[in-house]
Amino acid sequence: MRVLIVEDDAELARGLQAALREAGMVAETCPDGDQARALGCVERYDAAVLDLGLPRQDGISVLRHWREQGQGFPVLVLTARGRWSDKLDAFQAGADDYLTKPFLHEEVQTRLRVLHRRSVGNARPVLRIGPLSYDTTADRFTLDGKPLGLTAQEQRILAHLASHHGQLVSRADIAEHVYARDLDPDSNTLDVLISRIRRKLAPHALIHTERGRGFRLQGAENAQPPQQQC
Repeated sequence: MRVLIVEDDAELARGLQAALREAGMVAETCPDGDQARALGCVERYDAAVLDLGLPRQDGISVLRHWREQGQGFPVLVLTARGRWSDKLDAFQAGADDYLTKPFLHEEVQTRLRVLHRRSVGNARPVLRIGPLSYDTTADRFTLDGKPLGLTAQEQRILAHLASHHGQLVSRADIAEHVYARDLDPDSNTLDVLISRIRRKLAPHALIHTERGRGFRLQGAENAQPPQQQC
C-alpha cells in the first residue's frame, strides 16, 4: 500500500512514516498544502493521511481540490482539531475517516488498511483466494490453515496482489505501490521475488503470469473462464 502523509510537524511525520514502513507500507511525506495538492493529482496513492493545519494551503482546501480533480483514493484526516464543525467540514470535503491527535500508530495502520480494503471492493477483513487466506487487519497470510512464512518484501508483494485478487496487476503497479521508486519494474528482482512466493504457495498455482502485462492472483473460484474457439 502506498500512502502519502501530509504533515508539517517533521518529527511527527517521520515517526508515522517509520511506523507505516515497519507495517509493510510505502509511506512518503509532504510538509505543506501546495505540494500535497500537486502530489495527490500526479502520483498514484492507495491512501493519504492529511493534517488540516498546513502551511501555504489548509488541508480542507487540498482535499476539496483532490476530489474536484477526480482523485478517489481514501483520505484519513489526522488533526488536533476535535470540534464537530471541523469533522463536518472534513467529511463534506471528501474525507473517508477522521482521527484526532494524540493517536496510536497502530490505530492509523488499522484504519488505513480498512480504508484501502473498502476502496478496492473488499468489504470483509479476511480475503480468501482458494486455499490462501489474508487477514488484512493483522496483515497475515495462511495457506491451508497454516501460517505462510514470507519475508518483508514477499509479504508486501503478495498483500498487493491479494488486495486486487482476480485482477491483472502490472509490473509497474507493483513497483510503484509496493516499493515506490526503489524498484525498477524492468529488472529481474520482481521475477525472483515472485518465484520465491510461488514456491511457498506450492503445490497451489495461485499466481499467474501474463507475459508482458503482469501478474494475477486467483483461486479456482475467480479463475478466468477459457475463451471459446470460433
